[in-house]
Amino acid sequence: MSFLGKLFGKKEKESLDEGLQKTKEGFLSKLTKAIAGKSTVDEEVLDNLEDALVSADVGIDTTVAIIARIEKRVAKDKYISTSELNKILQEEIEAILTDATDNNYKSFDTPAGKKPYVILVVGVNGVGKTTTIGKLANNYKAAGKSVLLGAADTFRAAAVDQLTIWSERVGVPIVKQAMGSDPAAVAFDAIQSAAARGTDVLIIDTAGRLHNKTHLMEELGKIKRVLSKVIPDAPHEVLLILDGSTGQNALEQAKHFTAATDVTAMIITKLDGTAKGGVVLAIANQFNIPVKYIGVGEKMSDLIVFDKHEFVDSLFNLEKK
Repeated sequence: MSFLGKLFGKKEKESLDEGLQKTKEGFLSKLTKAIAGKSTVDEEVLDNLEDALVSADVGIDTTVAIIARIEKRVAKDKYISTSELNKILQEEIEAILTDATDNNYKSFDTPAGKKPYVILVVGVNGVGKTTTIGKLANNYKAAGKSVLLGAADTFRAAAVDQLTIWSERVGVPIVKQAMGSDPAAVAFDAIQSAAARGTDVLIIDTAGRLHNKTHLMEELGKIKRVLSKVIPDAPHEVLLILDGSTGQNALEQAKHFTAATDVTAMIITKLDGTAKGGVVLAIANQFNIPVKYIGVGEKMSDLIVFDKHEFVDSLFNLEKK
């Protein structure tokens, strides 16, 4: 389902088209070569199509799933022309993308009866986590929500400083403690403060370290326990931030974090500077977790609500610059 009006308007579509430009140029050029001189979809076309998908960092497992779907359709319909392949490929790629069960995120709304709505943000350092939190806060504020940030990544002074800068830039308050403080203590202070203020949305940053998965699980588990002491069903959302430009490495990160905690949705960042945008398909397919937002630039407005139909449409439309 496409979004209308301000939800997914012309500006958002243009940003998406531009953000996927590098990915689609490489992918579509290979797709064009895959079907050059062919009138029907045969084994050679499918082999070439497989290469095109893998080169866009769609990943082996997801590529095999897509090819299998197309093979079924070719077998069923007997004669499929290469001119039909684009349409079929778009439909099958869209089919493997996971939809979120709730739609509140599309308009940066919050579910009824959940105040504050608590979002725990996880992800390794360097993926654009702090910037994405700033963009999220800005969008919620623009939607008329009061927002509070919690700086629970206390292992890096830069993380607290960066989040403070974003809180000032967006114009929302922040709860923080000195570097080295217990992350769970910061989270506890933040949720108590949010509850006392009647804040609509609380966004909590966490440390992004993967060197010790056991420690990561313990730390995130402790944060979740202290949050639930104040609000029993908090956190309401665990958002995993992944850097799309790292391709298959983003998949590895997703494996670690989905094993460490119950990730409810993902945000893929830095898609504007990479030809590896196909990793969005790999991540969504492999983990069966919805992608809710994608980052296509550094500006506060460069966080786009993920619409799988519009994403696939932009991926295949080379003429839009």
